[in-house]
Amino acid sequence: MDMYRIPVGAVIEAIIDFLVDHLAFATRGFAAITSTGIDWIVSALMYPPPIVVMLVFTALAWFLSRNWKIGLFTFLGLFLIWNMQLWGATMSTLALILISTLIAVGIGIPMGILAALSQTAYKIITPILDIMQTMPAFVYLIPAIPFFGLGAVGAIFSTVVFSVPPCIRLTCLGIKQVPKELVEAADAFGSSKSQKLFKVQLPIAKTTIIAGVNQTIMLALSMVVIAAMIGARGLGGEVWRAIQRLEMGRGFEAGIGIVIVAIILDRVMQQYGGKGQAQQGE
Repeated sequence: MDMYRIPVGAVIEAIIDFLVDHLAFATRGFAAITSTGIDWIVSALMYPPPIVVMLVFTALAWFLSRNWKIGLFTFLGLFLIWNMQLWGATMSTLALILISTLIAVGIGIPMGILAALSQTAYKIITPILDIMQTMPAFVYLIPAIPFFGLGAVGAIFSTVVFSVPPCIRLTCLGIKQVPKELVEAADAFGSSKSQKLFKVQLPIAKTTIIAGVNQTIMLALSMVVIAAMIGARGLGGEVWRAIQRLEMGRGFEAGIGIVIVAIILDRVMQQYGGKGQAQQGE
């Protein structure tokens, strides 16, 4: 006697088909806005000479980190990327990461605040985050294709879904770790919930929230190569193309470019978060 097979896959497929059929207007709008944003950012980054963009990014890295070593590494790393003829691919990758991170942070911080302030929301959101963080990254490419098709927009969708959990978790954690004495003091002075949130809890939780944003950026960057399987451009596309053509040297060059971008973003965000923590200590 054959065992009854629970139709988990069929149910999920039916749900995706239903959403694709009934949310077509929303997906078209999101795709149009996102695609336009990518084109604008890439055009803005590619319009000036590469040396100008290198100097701007170097100055920005130094300003945010206040560390000349990070500024120097930024310039040398970007120069190496340009020398390896990966400048255009790197700018496309930065555009994808920027838009994905902005969307993920725009979703993650409000949901983290909600989870921190509402126990009911926390109990609902936490299991969902557990599933999202243990799900293989390749699985997120599956719903991206029927919703947005092949290309950069589908890659951004899958990247956002993959990278948003740490932003939610660390925002929630940062607010929950605010000393109860400070919250009680704010209540004693008659602060409203919004005043308590924006003037006490969020400023104190800033360092932890920035750490969550940093993790979101790193996960978005790690998704670059995987998202190249559905048509994402950039350094991930270069790696994927090198794999298909067995061009080992070119693949390693693109991989080095991804590592350079990751180190720059990680070090800048770490220094910026540490600077905020030092200012709070003072």
